[in-house]
Amino acid sequence: MSTACRRRLIRDFKHLSSDPPGGISGAPCADNIMLWNAVIFGPADTPFEDGTFKLLLTFDESYPNKPPQVKFLSRMFHPNVYATGELCLDILQNRWSPTYDVAAILTSIQSLLHDPNPNSPANAEAAQLYRENMKEYIRRVKQTVEESWLDPGEDQEDTASSTGDAN
Repeated sequence: MSTACRRRLIRDFKHLSSDPPGGISGAPCADNIMLWNAVIFGPADTPFEDGTFKLLLTFDESYPNKPPQVKFLSRMFHPNVYATGELCLDILQNRWSPTYDVAAILTSIQSLLHDPNPNSPANAEAAQLYRENMKEYIRRVKQTVEESWLDPGEDQEDTASSTGDAN
């Protein structure tokens, strides 16, 4: 791994740890500084409020000259999030700047939850509902908020272990 990339990721982590923006957190995986786990808490006064949304950031040697790949691990219903969890966000594509750090990326994603852009949809159904049927859009988002509280992997393990303990 390039020294410049490693130094920058360490600096990003120190900045995020010492002065974390409200409602976001992130850290590199213990055994790989190029992979980061992050959490964005749904912004207040939005349909995403109370959600706990997990993301994975994947960096390569070209960071900070190129943006990381960012993907929601939690299921999302949002006009600018693909079914795969990948985002349609200008700063991760054509408006990237090496001045952005991990905190700026996560803050931008949090802002996108607050203020979707239905004119650049990654999820056509969510964009259409956002424009034409806000009540149904909010209902669908609230479903993903409730799902965000559960970790499907842990849930299955708990079920397996509890049935094992009962026998």
